[in-house]
Amino acid sequence: MKRIERTGTIIKILSESPGKLFSLNFFTNLFGAAKSTVSEDIAICKKIVENLGDGEIVTVAGAAGGVKYIPRVSERVIKEFQTYLSDRLNEPSRVLTGGFLFTSDIMFDPHVTKQAGKIFATRFMDLNADYVVTIETKGIALALMAAEALNLSLVVMRREGKISEGSTLSINYISGSSGKIQKMSVSKKSLVPGTKAIIIDDFMRGGGSACGMAEMLSELDVETVGIGVLIATREPEKKLVDNYYPILYLDNHDNPHKSIFVSPNKVMP
Repeated sequence: MKRIERTGTIIKILSESPGKLFSLNFFTNLFGAAKSTVSEDIAICKKIVENLGDGEIVTVAGAAGGVKYIPRVSERVIKEFQTYLSDRLNEPSRVLTGGFLFTSDIMFDPHVTKQAGKIFATRFMDLNADYVVTIETKGIALALMAAEALNLSLVVMRREGKISEGSTLSINYISGSSGKIQKMSVSKKSLVPGTKAIIIDDFMRGGGSACGMAEMLSELDVETVGIGVLIATREPEKKLVDNYYPILYLDNHDNPHKSIFVSPNKVMP
């Protein structure tokens, strides 16, 4: 292969397995090239990825070392994405009767969910989680992209248990938005006790769903190490969970007589 072909292949392999360490020998055997040549290729790949603002390629020294891709999105790229998404969500036609905001097309837009997933990976990559967890249904696409960026398995909690999932654990929780008691369940086979999980959801008002998922994980001896949402309302300011990270904020969600306004979270991941 020519150098341009080798560097393209290296970036593809690394970016498709974020956080996975590949030895230098893996690439020398793949290309039939000398270690010095592959080392030069990797140095070029580092500069390319850094200039794109889409992550970084890290070299780990030592006999057990190698090279891996870390999906860290630059501040510039995050701000551009937040502006783009805020502009889409602030279209007047999105406000529905009762003061609700139409978001279904956004939540299932691959461009949006993929970039949001990379932002969550930037926030949570260093937490050494084992799973990404969400609850059906709108947050699934978002959580799946975050799981891909973090190179983790996705676990989806259901509103009702399914016989195809075997033995399940169910809990009742209080919705943060309506104050009503709701139910969620998860297959006991989908999570291993003593592990860690990141909760990802599309929307948070009171934090009831996230709190319910965290309680469910705790029942299975799984630690919640991070919570990320695409959109969180500013009110109520006190949520049922702490230390959550929203990409965007929604104002005036509680007052249908005022305009709804979506704005970026200025705190970077």
